[in-house]
Amino acid sequence: MPPRIKVLEALGAIADGRVEVINENEALIRSSDGTRTYKVYVNVSRREIDSTDNGTVYRGYVGYPIISFLMIKKLLPVNERLMQSLRGIPWKKLNEEYKNYAKVMEVIIRDRELNEVDVNKYINQVLSVLRHMGLKRVQKYNETTEE
Repeated sequence: MPPRIKVLEALGAIADGRVEVINENEALIRSSDGTRTYKVYVNVSRREIDSTDNGTVYRGYVGYPIISFLMIKKLLPVNERLMQSLRGIPWKKLNEEYKNYAKVMEVIIRDRELNEVDVNKYINQVLSVLRHMGLKRVQKYNETTEE
């Protein structure tokens, strides 16, 4: 399972229009600062996923680009109101500045005046659905996009 903040990053990517669907199983997701583009592969009938983002490749969790694509495909719940609140967040900059996902989440909840209980309830809902999907990583892409 990914760090909780990745659910919010995924929503932010959708809110900012950074998800480009290529076909039923593939998408490209631009990073928040626009310097990287991640390839994403999802085949739900086979329960297969892959992505070139660092979380998926190096840390072995379902990265936010995969979560974004699953949301676009309507396979994970989307909270429209929360999504609009997450527009324009410089995720990479905040993650590098604080080096702590919990702290970044605190800052976003405070700065965007979000209801922490509602945010956590939504994250729990998404992670529960994701957990029950039983997805496994396949080596579809053998490189990361380090531009």
